[in-house]
Amino acid sequence: MNLNPGGASLARRVCCGLVLGLTLGGAPLWAGEPGAESPFLTGDFQWRVSEPLLAVDPERLPPSPAHPWAAVKDPSIVRHDGRWHLFCTLRKFKEGDGRIRIGYLSFDDWAEADRAEWSVLDLTMDYHGAPQIFYFAPHRKWYLIYQAADSSRGLKYGPCYSVCDRLDDPAGWTKPRPLYVVPEGEKAGLDFWVICDEAKAHLFFTTLNGRMLRAETALKDFPNRGWSRPVVALKADIFEASHTYRLKGTDKYFTIVEAQGGGRRYFKAYTADRLDGEWTGVADSPQRPMVAPRNVVNQADSWATSYSHGELIRTGIDQRLEVDPTATRILFQGANDAEYRDRPYGQIPWRLGLLDPVPAP
Repeated sequence: MNLNPGGASLARRVCCGLVLGLTLGGAPLWAGEPGAESPFLTGDFQWRVSEPLLAVDPERLPPSPAHPWAAVKDPSIVRHDGRWHLFCTLRKFKEGDGRIRIGYLSFDDWAEADRAEWSVLDLTMDYHGAPQIFYFAPHRKWYLIYQAADSSRGLKYGPCYSVCDRLDDPAGWTKPRPLYVVPEGEKAGLDFWVICDEAKAHLFFTTLNGRMLRAETALKDFPNRGWSRPVVALKADIFEASHTYRLKGTDKYFTIVEAQGGGRRYFKAYTADRLDGEWTGVADSPQRPMVAPRNVVNQADSWATSYSHGELIRTGIDQRLEVDPTATRILFQGANDAEYRDRPYGQIPWRLGLLDPVPAP
């Protein structure tokens, strides 16, 4: 499947370049236990952006070329059984049923991503998107968390989940069920994200007005019982798509969250000692971002000036969402200034790319 305008040869060159840029003598350039100098603790991030790895191809995506997909966005990805498994939002140009759906594809390595066959999950013809994928070990099942509505089943918009026994079976996902029912008169929020510690499941989401909220339930009650009323976990100049992880080798948690300014999207970062604790800014300003054009070393050659909805590549698959701060990368949706600024949001042709860390000299 030709998702990348440059074709498979470009994907291979990008993949090889990323591997060479990330390793030296076979070891990650940030290898070792994260110390006080780790960018995840100091906020001194620098990145190198790949060329676009995935873009929609309306001639190949199901159900037919009559459904012109405009964008591939909101990626969530895990590595399992030697393959990447990617879930994302697919958005069509036209309004109507099925305008925003969740897509799935799998591939061995990034050089093959542009030839992988897409599947569109059969969840609901109403709105659903912004997926998160993880394996919930206590239930021995795969969970997909997302935002959805399903008028055919009386399900109002809110945080939903589906489960599946096999990650590589796109037809095996259950229909959406609510994590909890949003109280009447309250806004649901968006970009729902679950992470678990040893005792509880924590649900984070944003509200487009500078707030990140959190709810919790006991691990034994997950997924749809006992959720607390959401409380404000972070109030700052943030926008949407907060994604929270545990930093391997530390006792810290890390949140990457999208902000906007100057007609662009970029990432901020925060840390906390507990998932129910206070979040402290690490790279949380336009002058000191986690990811923005100012700290992407090859920005002059980049296809993206807006960096949006980023998923850190995890070390595992389970509900703890652990990432390695000594050697990680970000899968993100991107667009250039003309694409982002000069058309309605629903027509922005978001593509997916990778950001790799560049160690400080």
